[in-house]
Amino acid sequence: MGTEETRRFHDRRHAGHLLAARLRHYAGRNDVIVLGLPRGGVPVAYEVARELDAPLDVFLVRKLGVPGQEELALGAIASGGIVVINRGLVETVGLTREDIAGIVARERRELERREREYRGDRPPPDLSGRVVILVDDGLATGSTMFAAVHAVRQENPARVVVAVPVSDRDVCDRLGREADEAVCVFTPRPMAAVGFWYEDFSQTSDEEVRELLERARRPAPARTRGG
Repeated sequence: MGTEETRRFHDRRHAGHLLAARLRHYAGRNDVIVLGLPRGGVPVAYEVARELDAPLDVFLVRKLGVPGQEELALGAIASGGIVVINRGLVETVGLTREDIAGIVARERRELERREREYRGDRPPPDLSGRVVILVDDGLATGSTMFAAVHAVRQENPARVVVAVPVSDRDVCDRLGREADEAVCVFTPRPMAAVGFWYEDFSQTSDEEVRELLERARRPAPARTRGG
């Protein structure tokens, strides 16, 4: 099983390398695209895309927090206008339809701002008929990743794969049923916080996300030389 120390990743780049090793069966295919969930998922996704020789883009998901208890997720909103709501929690906390509409509108504005921040004027990628690999740096509750899976499904992909370095075991199992495949390098129990499993879990900046996306779009040197 190994010790806790051996189960920790040095940083997101190291995590991406280990995750890519679990996804090698998708390497070199022209129907694969890797989508990182900003911000922390993008450095992991960059390494996965590079090792699989696949294009990289972002897929934005925003948690919908309960007013006054923002850490408590009542659902999430994702690119493509998809909204996932935990109806049981909404009833428990007594939110009205108007309350939810206001929360969704606020988070949609932020999601659209980040879309422009990261993608500029580039249109979202066409996911129809493709193998979509959704990558984050770790999953505790999985609420944002569940929203991402539901949103990607609306684009008629051939296959949806969830790929993360570390996840709560039950969350990984549930995502394996929601998606076509869930690849989780470590599934500890108890999970603790995602950051516990990284030696360096410093915050990923918007600038780093943009730089990695730009770097991923540049042709590899070997290809430009034709060999």
